Amino acid sequence: MIIDKAANRHFRRNPVLKGRGATENPPNRFYRIEYVPEVQNDFDEAAPRTEYYRDASRSIITCNSSPDVYFDTSINPYRGCEHGCIYCYARPTHEYFGLSLGRDFETKIFVKEDAPQLLAEKLASPRWNPQPLAMSGVTDPYQPIERKLRITRRCLEILARFRNPVQIITKSEMITRDIDLLQKLADFDAVSVAITVTTLNGTLARIMEPRAAQPHRRLAAVRKLAAAGIPVGVLVAPVIPGLTDHEIPGILREVKAAGATHAGYILLRLPHGMSGIFENWLEESFPDRKEKVLNRLKALHNGKLYDSEFYKRMRGEGEFAGQIGQLFRVSLKKYGLSERGRELSTAAFRRSKERQLSLF
Repeated sequence: MIIDKAANRHFRRNPVLKGRGATENPPNRFYRIEYVPEVQNDFDEAAPRTEYYRDASRSIITCNSSPDVYFDTSINPYRGCEHGCIYCYARPTHEYFGLSLGRDFETKIFVKEDAPQLLAEKLASPRWNPQPLAMSGVTDPYQPIERKLRITRRCLEILARFRNPVQIITKSEMITRDIDLLQKLADFDAVSVAITVTTLNGTLARIMEPRAAQPHRRLAAVRKLAAAGIPVGVLVAPVIPGLTDHEIPGILREVKAAGATHAGYILLRLPHGMSGIFENWLEESFPDRKEKVLNRLKALHNGKLYDSEFYKRMRGEGEFAGQIGQLFRVSLKKYGLSERGRELSTAAFRRSKERQLSLF
């Protein structure tokens, strides 16, 4: 069945899907015409399987020009993310592939199998100016399929050989698998890790981040990394006003006890079609809190659910935004955490011809 999206802007609601964050596939914003199957398979709808596709990108390092993002270059081994976090600001990137930011984002994963080789070629080039790389800037480098494919680990092997610094962001305990490589980089001040902690409430985490590690496992990852001498901090993100903002002091207390040295926070961001999918999720999961959350978001963005202006999109503005920022800063001071991690060094970077040949 073909329908005109202009006449059908609402999202089609499905029952809550076990192990999935999004319960629908909202229309792609780039297409006016949408295809809707006339016959739906109830089994597939109830338990959609994850599908993997080869990503044939011929480059692996992405440059960032946003002034409110702390890194200039990044590596993303995967597009899409099976963690299924309902709030993920990266969901709209799937629309560039003609897919939906909803269930498609977490069930259709693009895999960059050539990422390690492309990275080695880039670092070996005399045109490469050694600098810290972020892994990842968009989706999690340690999502479930990484256990099998090990693309992130193989990229870390390249980074360790070249001694090129890397900043890793993840919410997966799987990162502890690669402590051996992280220690090699840490010997040259060439690595830092940020574990994302959104909530300490395991039940809320399971609804909000269905296939991500539970909060206690993320704290365990912080402990293991700190014990291994890996510089580790925590990113409290996203802070969802009316749902998780009250947890800021408790999160900082627990991560400090686990060995974190620094912490940062980012407010919930709802770019493009994210506002609709997030509202539907609130209605299905927390109908009693829906209006409170939405009204507080509007208070942060001058009456709108989202403001894309640099800096404001991360922190909001106004009295309520100031209260959240003050709560975070007071908690940082109380628990002895810094707002920034240690600067990474490129001093040990090496581009040895002999080692370059060994990469291949």
